[in-house]
Amino acid sequence: MTARVEAHPVAPARGPLRLLVDRQFGSLFWAKIFSVVGVWTHSLVAALVVFDATGSALMVGLVGVVQFGPQLLLSPLSGTWADRGDPARQIMIGRVLCILGSGTVALLLFCLRPTGGPQVTAVVLIGSLVVGVGFVVGGPAMQSIVPSLIRPGELPTAMALNSVPMTVGRIVGPVIGAFIAAHLGPAWAFAVSAALNSVFVAVLAMVRFPRPEPKASGQDFRVRAALRYVWHDRPLLFALIGVAAVGFASDPAITLAPSMAAEVGGGAQLVGQLSAAFGVGAALALAVLAALRGRLGASTTAFIGLLLLATGSAAVAVAPGLIVTVIGFGAAGLGFGSAMTGLSTVVQERAPDELRGRVMALWMVGFVGSRPLAAAVLGGSADAFSAQVAFGISGLVVFATAALCRLGPTSP
Repeated sequence: MTARVEAHPVAPARGPLRLLVDRQFGSLFWAKIFSVVGVWTHSLVAALVVFDATGSALMVGLVGVVQFGPQLLLSPLSGTWADRGDPARQIMIGRVLCILGSGTVALLLFCLRPTGGPQVTAVVLIGSLVVGVGFVVGGPAMQSIVPSLIRPGELPTAMALNSVPMTVGRIVGPVIGAFIAAHLGPAWAFAVSAALNSVFVAVLAMVRFPRPEPKASGQDFRVRAALRYVWHDRPLLFALIGVAAVGFASDPAITLAPSMAAEVGGGAQLVGQLSAAFGVGAALALAVLAALRGRLGASTTAFIGLLLLATGSAAVAVAPGLIVTVIGFGAAGLGFGSAMTGLSTVVQERAPDELRGRVMALWMVGFVGSRPLAAAVLGGSADAFSAQVAFGISGLVVFATAALCRLGPTSP
């Protein structure tokens, strides 16, 4: 007599609301909102302070270089740590460094009250460098841990939700930063940034995440293994190239916002409003994609997003003026949200578990590591010519990338 084997039913995929209240995925989601708002508060206020101290868009770009430059050097190593170690612990360490970076700037501005542009600039650059190191330490681990927190069939919805904290941060962070800097002073804004990252650490300290899977003996943990895999998986390679283009084109929302506001006759509050318009556009894209729940293909979503991002940048470049500028920022944000969701879904779907940390490190190199290049090129172009010229360069880069990559299907 043959024993009857009962199949264990696979738990049904959950929708956005159930994922948001899940103890693991939901806790990471809500904690990330606090942290990302803190990081964008720091970025916006750092740009404001340096622009006020120097009057140079190139010097504002230097803030982006020191904050996001570590991605180019340390992301591959951080991705290897995520594959070999404990991603949850690595995430915590990274955010503690972000607290130290923003908190140090706040403390020095409160206590030392540096006078003169060079002193203020130096303080902000040092703190931004520490924040950047924290971002790269925890970034790949934070991205690679997502698939371990969800069920089969939930990845498109989870990736759309995973982009929400970054979008909320882009909306709320600049507004909070600009408001506090204008009414209480930049030191208080940096202190708020440190406090928000502290909330992230406190929430995650109360959650038990899945233990890392045992590693196979003889497993190749070198970065070159991930590079070799990506090179032979062309849809994955094209998706990572697209991520780099999106990172490059999203930088003007911070780096060029002070210059753009000045050109249309606005001040610090307009800087926050422009960055918020970008974030509102991204939030709208994510709301639509979450409602569709994966019914629109990831590669199609990414391609549409790239075109919208390029179009928004081009609109700011060719038709300067307050209304067109705000609309252009919003359209670029709409494209940003669509492109990042689609591209990130392609990357997560195609990355094997044993390489996920290193592949997501390459994602970080593309998205955040492209920002120092963008800050230098676009900030220098704004100083030499105008902010409109810089936006035109940004739009051309994204148009060219969309045409070059021609993102293929997410399956072979």
